[in-house]
Amino acid sequence: MNPLDPLAPLVPLDPLATDVVGLTRALVDIPSESGAEEVIADSVEAALRGCPHLAVERVGNSVVARTELGRAERVIIAGHLDTVPAADNLPARLAGDRLYGLGACDMKGGVAVALRLAAAVTEPVRDVTYVFYECEEVEGDRNGLQKVASCRPELLEADLAVLMEPSDAGVEAGCQGVLTADITVRGERAHTARAWRGVNAAHRAAPVLQRLADHTPERVVIDGLEYREGLGAVAVRAGVAGNVVPDECVITVNSRFAPSRSAEEAAAFVRGLFPEPEYEVDVTEVVPGALPGLGQEAVASLVGVLGAAPRPKLGWTDVARFASLGTPALNYGPGDPVLAHTAGEYVPLAQLRECEERLRGWLAGVPAKPRPPVTP
Repeated sequence: MNPLDPLAPLVPLDPLATDVVGLTRALVDIPSESGAEEVIADSVEAALRGCPHLAVERVGNSVVARTELGRAERVIIAGHLDTVPAADNLPARLAGDRLYGLGACDMKGGVAVALRLAAAVTEPVRDVTYVFYECEEVEGDRNGLQKVASCRPELLEADLAVLMEPSDAGVEAGCQGVLTADITVRGERAHTARAWRGVNAAHRAAPVLQRLADHTPERVVIDGLEYREGLGAVAVRAGVAGNVVPDECVITVNSRFAPSRSAEEAAAFVRGLFPEPEYEVDVTEVVPGALPGLGQEAVASLVGVLGAAPRPKLGWTDVARFASLGTPALNYGPGDPVLAHTAGEYVPLAQLRECEERLRGWLAGVPAKPRPPVTP
């Protein structure tokens, strides 16, 4: 059997017999680009069905495993199974204190931690729902977590959620919202040999780009965390032929906004910068973020156990989906998020072990050891 063959059969995984490093390596070597997660979902499902203390269900290529011990509190530990397309970074390879490979950082290291916990922690002090889901790296309507929320919402009922997104084994709280909009400027076509008879829409769009360049993004402090907003052009489209004065120029802008703004407020802000009738603004996507919620007891308790000062999540993650369900959530996982989606992504072995140890202690009710001080 070739584990790099996307048509390969189920790959045996043994979370109890394999340490977190070996399990991460095995998961990396199962190709699972978004939309092609069947083999890895089959393998994860089979591993979990071998655990008598778990009730396991399958929703598409997402796998949900739950303890049902009647505890007073239920928590979710979730991680996505898919990766972006490969960049000549398979199979996984060990080099010193790092494990390299597609998805090692985002986020098969986190999935390996969660699999180890699911298999090993048979008597947690709080009930646990483990969610391993498909299609996180693509458009939202394909997202496996969203599909579970839509068809089986009871599976995602919990008091707190931990999303195993790479966070350098630290806590990243909340997340920013994201908005995409097209700003259209109109002109009038003409032959370029007689350009004065037309109105060049690309030239008329210059003030839009200048306004974006001059814009100073806000820095918004929530629960002591500073979220840095962003607004900029990501695409400019104009012209139909090399000898035609363009009659339309479309500038696509991307906004990252603080979680204190609603989706409606974010859209109104962009429209206010480019008012009608001078500009046409079409908001094509807007997804709200998630407040950090550090004042909530469940969140504060977990932050204390993990022993790291929380940082703001400068990006969007599925903690926002949990927030929309009324469930406070944190990002916590091994790997530097800056390395996600890069050809050279890796996960530090020490972070794999630390994340497993701290979450295992939290679930088992064992006080965590203090984190060693950071050397300046």
